[in-house]
Amino acid sequence: MTFSEQLINLRKQKGLSQEQLGAQIGVTRQTVSKWELGDTTPELDKLIQLCDFFHISMDELVGRETTREEQDWYMGEYSAYKYRDRDLWHYEYRSKRSIWGIPLVHINIGRGFYKARGIIAIGCRARGMVALGGAAQGMIAVGGASVGLASVGAASVGLLLAIGGVSVGAIAIGGLAVGGLAIGGCAVGVYAIGGCAVGARVAAGAYANGPIAIGEQTVGEIVFDIRRSIAPDAIKQAILEKYPGTWKWLAALFDMVQ
Repeated sequence: MTFSEQLINLRKQKGLSQEQLGAQIGVTRQTVSKWELGDTTPELDKLIQLCDFFHISMDELVGRETTREEQDWYMGEYSAYKYRDRDLWHYEYRSKRSIWGIPLVHINIGRGFYKARGIIAIGCRARGMVALGGAAQGMIAVGGASVGLASVGAASVGLLLAIGGVSVGAIAIGGLAVGGLAIGGCAVGVYAIGGCAVGARVAAGAYANGPIAIGEQTVGEIVFDIRRSIAPDAIKQAILEKYPGTWKWLAALFDMVQ
């Protein structure tokens, strides 16, 4: 397959017009048309932009057939790139299989700042359903700074679960935690457990502030001093009576904090 044929196929797979593709690359519709007709060939910088945009290698873009030795090197079904010298190390791996134009797996790591985008993405900056990197964004995200449905990182934001030094989520666990259920050194939430806990409904900790407060220093309507004996299930019953919609396992969790 020639470069012009490959470009036409890739553009149509993305559902783009010549004008839309040109806007992404920074050229006019007429330039894209000439490329697809085979009248002209893109300069090197435009070829690199096309490779990045379509997430394919230069060989694939220009329609170059690989030899048997190269196929063995690329492990048959997958493409990989590895470069090393005294000052620089870089490894990139991108599966040829893709979903909605996104590689199934993309790994892009090394000295420097490298981006990875795939269903499973690993890189300095990673975006994918499962993302791992210094900065990670995905349904499941793990990284120094992470955002996702479930996320783990030094600074973590998760729709359902967040675990990290600073975490925000429906369930947040961390040094500083903010969430529906927050657990941490300093916890703020509807239900909060921590050294210093502030809860819109229930708070438990060394210092606890909430309508129901459990701890050594407490501020609230209903307070339980954990330095004194508390009857079994007393905290659980108090929570369920004041907030009948509370899950029983959650009320039982606070009953254990004594």
